[in-house]
Amino acid sequence: MKFTHRYAIKWHDTDANRQVRPSALVTYLQETANEHLIHIGISLDELRDRYGLAFILGSISVRSYEPLFSGDNIEVETWTCGEKGFRHNRCFRLVRDGKTVAEATSVWALVKLGDGSLVKVEDMPYRIEPEEPITLPDLPLRLRMPPVAEMEPAGERRIVYSDIDYNGHMNNTRYPDMLCDFIPEMRESRMTGMVLSYRKEAVFAHTLRVFRQKTAEGYFICTIDENENVCTEAVLKFAPANPEA
Repeated sequence: MKFTHRYAIKWHDTDANRQVRPSALVTYLQETANEHLIHIGISLDELRDRYGLAFILGSISVRSYEPLFSGDNIEVETWTCGEKGFRHNRCFRLVRDGKTVAEATSVWALVKLGDGSLVKVEDMPYRIEPEEPITLPDLPLRLRMPPVAEMEPAGERRIVYSDIDYNGHMNNTRYPDMLCDFIPEMRESRMTGMVLSYRKEAVFAHTLRVFRQKTAEGYFICTIDENENVCTEAVLKFAPANPEA
């Protein structure tokens, strides 16, 4: 079953080029997923408080075909797709004026908060009929990253109060903008594609070390925490910020 939610793009969700920031784009997608659950009769709060469960994002791939601007009216469509075992797959399509301007695929895990164990698709406390998945062939969910030793240090980033959610770690919607802070050309660029793989939770008050490697279309980038765990791996792709480019 597909579900659609409508938004009007806000000024505060845009960047210095007056285009929607990557983190804001991901937030629109994930808020639509939350609204989907509410629509079928169960919220994230109920999952947590009644069932002791929470969704953890494993990876997300987003392809942005055109920039979005303040005042744009958009429709975000979402659906579950190809779920199997412990993999809870969800797709998204973002439409403006009848035209698809972004698509995304994602893989989630439903975990028991008490012991961190995974919940199979068939054991969920609700059911959504799956639809056909989206394919983004140039943005695979499984990344092939270069060794960290071959990447250049880009800086450090401390996890602060404004980053964290009720799980006590950095919310996954914060990562895209945080990673873009370490891209030298970001002021003149817009993100056209990103793959984020969440390997380990970034904990409040920890400091992440950020590493990057330039590619023909953008960057490989990863973060490592104080315990030498890789927290996030990403591929970021860019085009000139000029919407006509």
